[in-house]
Amino acid sequence: MKEFMMIFKSEINESFGPSPEQMQSNIQQWMDWFGGIAAQGRIVNANRLSFEGKTLKPNNVIADGPYTEVKEIIGGYVVVKAANIDEAMKLAEGCPILNHGGLVEVRSIIAMNS
Repeated sequence: MKEFMMIFKSEINESFGPSPEQMQSNIQQWMDWFGGIAAQGRIVNANRLSFEGKTLKPNNVIADGPYTEVKEIIGGYVVVKAANIDEAMKLAEGCPILNHGGLVEVRSIIAMNS
């Protein structure tokens, strides 16, 4: 099997303020979706990304925050095992970020040979 990275993207929405019930529902949706993939033995690695960060630009210029010039954020990723990109896309179906206008970018991973 090959490895594929699913990158979770959404637009920045500073006015977004879900209720505790909405947050709990959203967390449960993510847990259910991840659980379904994990039950198939397909998850290799997964993490959320914090909003803290810096960006290194040419000539060693450091910018505060990874999102200073974009309207879209990357909220996290998961690496999954699948036979091909189409199978990886099927695993992406039902991702909770799709319910809120976000998207899932699926990319094949090319192993670095040492």
